Amino acid sequence: MTCQHLIAIETALIDAGITEKYRGQPWSTNCREWVYFDCRLDVDALMDTNDLGPTIEAFHNNDPRSGLESGIRCSQCHDALVGIHPKAPGDYPTFP
Repeated sequence: MTCQHLIAIETALIDAGITEKYRGQPWSTNCREWVYFDCRLDVDALMDTNDLGPTIEAFHNNDPRSGLESGIRCSQCHDALVGIHPKAPGDYPTFP
């Protein structure tokens, strides 16, 4: 499970039936547990409607070579919840 700063949103994603695509350390020791979900995360809504605290930040990877993705990450614990980038092709559900 992700850190205490992200666990409520991770649980909500799982409870909503969103498919988890990957869980683990994706590339460096600066990443502890990153969870990738098969949906588009409405990062603005997540940041606006949840009291996430100062360690949580939104991010977007706009590089199609390394994978279009968007999500929220904890700068203290190095965990993240990641979804499909809003501009990536395909029909995916949006959370929330």
